[in-house]
Amino acid sequence: MNQLLKSIIENNRRYALEGKVASYIPSLAKANAEHLGICVATLDGKEFSAGDCDVKFTIQSISKVISLMVAILDNGTKNVFSKVGMEPTGDSFNSIMSLEVKNPQKPFNPMINAGAIATTALISGDSLEEKFEKIINFTRKITGNDEININEEVYLSERVTGDRNRALAYFMKSNKLIEGDVEEILDLYFRQCAIEGTCRDIARIAAMLANDGILPWSGERVISREVSRIVKTIMVTCGMYDASGEFAVHIGIPAKSGVGGGILAAVPRRMGIGVFGPALDAKGNTIAGIQVLQELSKELDLSIF
Repeated sequence: MNQLLKSIIENNRRYALEGKVASYIPSLAKANAEHLGICVATLDGKEFSAGDCDVKFTIQSISKVISLMVAILDNGTKNVFSKVGMEPTGDSFNSIMSLEVKNPQKPFNPMINAGAIATTALISGDSLEEKFEKIINFTRKITGNDEININEEVYLSERVTGDRNRALAYFMKSNKLIEGDVEEILDLYFRQCAIEGTCRDIARIAAMLANDGILPWSGERVISREVSRIVKTIMVTCGMYDASGEFAVHIGIPAKSGVGGGILAAVPRRMGIGVFGPALDAKGNTIAGIQVLQELSKELDLSIF
């Protein structure tokens, strides 16, 4: 497996030259566009990797999978999805039009920014710090990595430049879609997006989802099978922004991407995959990382379809 992964990484490095690192968050512009790595975590606890798999990056929108699980644990599935929908949008992840014109009752799904902010607003706690501790401790548990933390520079950069997210949040507040202090909710959202990890960390999260909510390395159940199923289904339909349909056709694995260059991909009952490549395509997905996943999916017949 290690040799296969090494070969796939080398076959697809050239695609990074066709993409650009995210620059709308200034700190992300410092990433090395040529980085490309992968880790595969199997359900019997084995891990295989190649390329730049130990380079740390901020997980960005991959954190939406984590906050969705925490919100469901706090509130139950029914209450969460009374505030946010389950439908794909076909629009960009930070679209204002999608929220205001198409579906002002609630955000379409938890994987777009508006939906993720609404989901984060549901996480319970008496203070911002307590809520974030809940998110970060859950992340440490599902990665098996007690050193997981946020990248302070990226967090501050997001907080300074996050005006579109503020627009989304204040619009939802005005329509009574979210409750509480908007700036506190946004601060929590910016912190979760700035959580830093590696391919190995996100592969382990994916392996837990692939294993129906059970940590492969310990046998501990952290979410129910039903919650795991819901999360993976939303990843299939909404996890790759407005490229989710194309990704499902060509790769066919439940996945969630982030503009930090990561993709978390869960192959049900088989493996979890973490990919990292900060050079992005026009829709905000890692351009070489998608090619890596496409080749791996074909080689190992991973498509759930």
